[in-house]
Amino acid sequence: MGGLTRLIVFISMFASITLMSEAQYLLPIVKHEPSKQYYTAFDIGSAEKSYATLVLDLETNLTWLNCRELKSLSSLRLITCQSSTCKSIPGSGCDGKYCLYRQPNPLGKPVTGRVVQDKATFSTTDGGRQLSEVSLPRFTFSCATQGLSLPFAGVLGLSPAGELPFWRQVTRAFNVIPKFALCLPSSVFGVGHFYVGGVNGYIIPPFTGSNNPIPMTLTPLKNIDSGKYIISPTSIYVDGLPLSLNPSLLEGGAKISTVVPYTVLQTDIYNALASAFTLQAKKIGMSEVPGMPEFPGFTPFKTCFDEGGSRRNVEEFMNVPVIDIGMPGNGREVKWRFHGANTVVRVLETVICLAFADGGKKPTEPMVIGTHQLQDYMIEFDLSTTRMAFSDSLLSHKTSCSAWPSRRQDHSHMML
Repeated sequence: MGGLTRLIVFISMFASITLMSEAQYLLPIVKHEPSKQYYTAFDIGSAEKSYATLVLDLETNLTWLNCRELKSLSSLRLITCQSSTCKSIPGSGCDGKYCLYRQPNPLGKPVTGRVVQDKATFSTTDGGRQLSEVSLPRFTFSCATQGLSLPFAGVLGLSPAGELPFWRQVTRAFNVIPKFALCLPSSVFGVGHFYVGGVNGYIIPPFTGSNNPIPMTLTPLKNIDSGKYIISPTSIYVDGLPLSLNPSLLEGGAKISTVVPYTVLQTDIYNALASAFTLQAKKIGMSEVPGMPEFPGFTPFKTCFDEGGSRRNVEEFMNVPVIDIGMPGNGREVKWRFHGANTVVRVLETVICLAFADGGKKPTEPMVIGTHQLQDYMIEFDLSTTRMAFSDSLLSHKTSCSAWPSRRQDHSHMML
């Protein structure tokens, strides 16, 4: 069964439970392996099962989609140029009397579309299970003149800036904490978690919310008015040993991305990481092999190994060097630790490559943390405190972003 079908089955399974006064909202996340993108789906419009499948993007400020993908357009309301909604969108224009907006497309050329409103429907949650259905009556988005390749209808805007990112529209409409969290699944056969708002934490077995919370570490976000989620790395470690880096290399910060598949590093940072990783890898029996610049479906990887003596039975936690990113938190340096499943990628039966890319000498950002590193971590963006929280790898707790409490744990009924 395809990813879209799994989503449709998944978001149709609601229990009739009264909406909580302090609400949290939950949408599913599915990984699309061919494009290595992550998407969610929810109802838009008055027609039943009018699902829109939208790529998650942390830099898009206004959700856009090809509205021809919707089941019905009868309830769409065009936004006029003179409306406060149109005026709140920086760079908006007019097409006659109606609001028009041209914006970047994270996966291609910029898109232009009319700004519209319609009902959006998704579910509340207790932190783990989906509960009752709820509707955002005036969800503002753009009907673009073109869309993306199937199965995507468009892009869900999750930028920290502006008045109209999806998370801000939801939290403002329902008067809940302005924050959201993502738990990206590593498997195409699993369904991850996308939370908006929240009071009681996140329930991913064996974690049960407030009584047994997922361990999370806080670090400040900076320059959110730039429309990006940027953290401030102070150091990088391989197996506990710090890389010898010019501190100025990290001054631009590290951008968090849900559309970049593998972390991209400025050349000097990449070379230092690759050299240190290779040195430690050889100590545990791995031997260096030529990179995979033309390997189909993968970023060009420059640093690759034959696993040799490092092979283990637990595929997700391969015995490879550990990478830590140090950053400020609670008056001291905290470390975001990445283990085997998030540091390397398998390209052949016994060949693995360092899952980081060389971004050149003068990239826009010296570090862009991609989805291969983010998957199977709980990542929370709290805009009320301008902080990001990250968990340990859920794999280290013998769980993953695909785990759900009770009946939600078993998704076999969604698969063929």
